[in-house]
Amino acid sequence: MKRILVTGGAGFIGSHLCERLLDQGHEVLCVDNYFTGRRRNVARLLDNPRFELMRHDVTFPLFVEVDEIYNLACPASPVHYQYDPVQTTKTSVHGAINMLGLAKRTRAKIFQASTSEVYGDPVVHPQVEEYWGNVNPIGIRSCYDEGKRCAETLFFDYHRQHKVRIKVARIFNTYGPRMHPNDGRVVSNFIVQALKGEPITLYGDGQQTRSFCFVDDLVEAFLRLMGTSDDITGPINLGNPGEFTIRALAEKVIAMTGSSSKLVFLPLPSDDPKQRQPDISKAREVLDWEPTTHLEAGLAKTIAYFDTLLKEEVAA
Repeated sequence: MKRILVTGGAGFIGSHLCERLLDQGHEVLCVDNYFTGRRRNVARLLDNPRFELMRHDVTFPLFVEVDEIYNLACPASPVHYQYDPVQTTKTSVHGAINMLGLAKRTRAKIFQASTSEVYGDPVVHPQVEEYWGNVNPIGIRSCYDEGKRCAETLFFDYHRQHKVRIKVARIFNTYGPRMHPNDGRVVSNFIVQALKGEPITLYGDGQQTRSFCFVDDLVEAFLRLMGTSDDITGPINLGNPGEFTIRALAEKVIAMTGSSSKLVFLPLPSDDPKQRQPDISKAREVLDWEPTTHLEAGLAKTIAYFDTLLKEEVAA
C-alpha cells in the first residue's frame, strides 16, 4: 500500500483516478482548490478510511509525506483557463515547482498531466512526441499551452539536476462522466445542448478534427505509466487515435439523444487547432496500452451522466 497524492483530485479525470487508486488498496490524499473540481465528484469516496480530501491551491507549497504524486491540478478547458490566465500559468508553473520540490524532499515518484496543447496548431499530423509544436506564445490560449510546456521543462530539469523520478503524459481530448457541464468542451457542450433541445454550436465549418478518449482508458494508461521502470520518463502521448470531425460528433450526439436540436455555426476562436490526433506508437510499445472503449459506448455513459445531472438540477 502506498500513500498517493492526487492534485486536482476532485476534477473530472482526477476523481476517476482517485477511485482506481483506492480500488488498488492505496491511501489517497486528494487535493483540490475547487476552481473547476467539485466535491460531488468524490463524495462517494469520503467514507473510505483510506481517502483524505484537502482544500489547497498548488501555487502554494504543500508539506505532506507521500510515496507517489499525480499532478493533475490545472483548469483544462478554454472557458476556465482563459477566465484567469495569469492564475492558469501560475498553476502550471508554480504548481509544478511546488510538487517537484515535494517529490524531491520525499523521494516520491511524480506524474505530470501534460497536454496535447503543447503541440499547438500542429503542422505535423498525427502528432508524435518528437514534434516540438507550433504554439503562439502570446495568444489567448498561451496561458495553458505555454504553462504546460514550461511545466514539462521543469520536470525534465528536476529529473536531470536532482534525479527526481518523473513520468510525463501528454493527454489528448478525454471525455466521460463528471465532466463539468459548463467547461465549453465539445462533448459536454453538445450533450447538454442536445438534452436541453437547444441549438448545437459548432465553430468554423465543423470540419476540424479531434480524437476522443474515454476517461477509464486514460486512467488505465496513467497507472501503467507510473508502474514502468524509472528510466521511462516520457513524454508519452495518451489518447485515442480515432479521428472525428466536430460535425460528425455533433450529429452522433443528436442521434444518440434523440434530440431535435439543430446545428448552428459560429466563427472559429483564435488559435483553435484544426487537427488533433495522437500517434500512440510509444504507448503501445512501452505500456502495452491502447484505448478499448468505442465512441458510442463512451458517449452512452456520458449522456446518461448528464441526463441525471440535469434532472437533479431541475428537481432542485
